[in-house]
Amino acid sequence: MEKAGRFLRTNTSMTQVYRSLRRMEQSGWVTHTVEPRPGAQDAKRYSVTDAGQDEFLSRLSEPYQPPSIPGSPDFFAHLRFRASFLGLNAVLDLLDAEIAYRRKQVVRNRHRDRTEWISPTVEFNDELTSTIMEWEHRRGVDRMDRHVEACVRLRDRLAAGEAPGHDYPTLIRRVEDLDEHEREVLLGEPAR
Repeated sequence: MEKAGRFLRTNTSMTQVYRSLRRMEQSGWVTHTVEPRPGAQDAKRYSVTDAGQDEFLSRLSEPYQPPSIPGSPDFFAHLRFRASFLGLNAVLDLLDAEIAYRRKQVVRNRHRDRTEWISPTVEFNDELTSTIMEWEHRRGVDRMDRHVEACVRLRDRLAAGEAPGHDYPTLIRRVEDLDEHEREVLLGEPAR
């Protein structure tokens, strides 16, 4: 979790991960085995059960509910998992929902009254605060516009049967295809 997707999510508390895994195991979605590690705490290796796979696919197939922030890690996780497990039509549906939701946000918020009505009880710099708030708004406008444009381009290219990243080498490699050095570097497994 510290290596894969590092820039696509916020920091993860391992305590929360293990709590989630425990709840998932209680629900019958995962099982674990214990692997002894000489000189270190034993490791738990988790595996998804058939019931866990069914639950994952069921949740993944639910209608997409866009998160409040455009381009959030939740969006990218949904996009990636739908591409991996549900296919093109599910990706197009997700992109359609994301684009429509963000366009509604733009209509609702782009030109709203951003005047702040406050009555501070301590010294307060109105001018500097207004400047920073306007800067934040303009950054948000730019981020939103770029996100929507990127989603529209991706959607159009996928719908036309084009591969947006066709000029990049494939990034997917199966663990069993890694050589011993790659396994050690990428997975932290000792070379045999």
